Amino acid sequence: MAIDDSPSSFFSPWPERLRHSAIILLAAGLALSVLVAFGEFPPIGAAMVFACIAAAALVPWRLHHVAASHEDVRGGNPVEAAAVSAVVAGMPDPAVLLDRAGRVIHLNAAAAQLAPALRKNELAQFALRSPEIITALREAIATSEPRRTSYLDQVPVDRWMELIITPVPVPTLFGGAEKCMLMTFHDQTPLRRVEEMRADFVANASHELRTPLAALSGFIDTLQGPAKDDARARERFLGIMHTQATRMARLIDDLLSLSRVELSAHVRPDTLIDLVPIIRQVADGLEPLARERQVVIQIDLPETPVAIAGDREELLRLFENLIENALKYGASGGKVIVSLSSASSGEGAPEYRVMVRDFGPGIAPEHLPRLTERFYRVDVGDSRNQGGTGLGLSLVKHILARHRGRLLIESVPRNGATFTACFPQVRPSVAG
Repeated sequence: MAIDDSPSSFFSPWPERLRHSAIILLAAGLALSVLVAFGEFPPIGAAMVFACIAAAALVPWRLHHVAASHEDVRGGNPVEAAAVSAVVAGMPDPAVLLDRAGRVIHLNAAAAQLAPALRKNELAQFALRSPEIITALREAIATSEPRRTSYLDQVPVDRWMELIITPVPVPTLFGGAEKCMLMTFHDQTPLRRVEEMRADFVANASHELRTPLAALSGFIDTLQGPAKDDARARERFLGIMHTQATRMARLIDDLLSLSRVELSAHVRPDTLIDLVPIIRQVADGLEPLARERQVVIQIDLPETPVAIAGDREELLRLFENLIENALKYGASGGKVIVSLSSASSGEGAPEYRVMVRDFGPGIAPEHLPRLTERFYRVDVGDSRNQGGTGLGLSLVKHILARHRGRLLIESVPRNGATFTACFPQVRPSVAG
């Protein structure tokens, strides 16, 4: 086997730049040795020349070696480490880590979904074009202080977002710290909607209370003034005042009931309640109203008990609202049918259904999705004349939600309406 003893083979394990420097030094050393041997050059001068050549050959290699070492260190920068990337990726909200120039270092999947234009190693300002975001980011970079701002994101749907920019000093390998910016986005849309609902609720409740209060105040002033000695006017005004006071009391009662149900919405009732006697009790209690409206209440209930996990007072209120609404708004049909049966939900789970059907004018399709909204009325004037508060069906919906049930509404104009309260059946182990 032949042995390759060429210089390139001898120096091949060395780094390329060092190999080139060694070959140059070897050639220079041989040339200077020959000159010294033939007396053409003094040894001291030759040594000095060799030292200069060695310096010229080795300094570039050393500089390249130091630069390469810095590249290796930079490649191991803690800011770009997998651990930092994993932390950002694991954050539940959209998160983006920027360097001090505003370039993206890391971003998680939620941020990529929120702003698809974000790219690593590119400036975040180019992808996030909201003026509020750009202003907050520039201020945070300039001052190294936290910034918070809100903006409206209209793509693909309107969302209110809150941006928090937090300066994050990340330690480096040499004991210092690199200033980075952590951007986190929080969806404030649910809170905004709740706030709008609260404002609407307060406005509607105030309006509903103001109307009977204004009537009471006006009649009191009249009775204290012009009608002070008019017996007939006094009787008529007192009747109207009683009606308005009753309406206001019922509104306050409904508001309190709705508040109580909402506060306990997360707690499911665990007392076994038989639905049959509750429905009969409500129907018997509304019999005077049925006679007044000339409506017949037909009850179709099983002879055996039908037990669910429920709250007795809330169930009484639920059926009272459903049957009373049928008597008031479906009176022209002359009949209301209340029935109880077993069925299966869309998922196949067994449930009990209490159906309250009237044969009145019915409800137009455009009103059906909004019937359970607070203070929503199909006919405002008719509802107030009937003594309605606009909260009855909203209360029914919340009571059913607490009982893990649901409300079905079906109606055809001029053919009546059917309201169905669905309750999950109690499992045998629970019933036992």
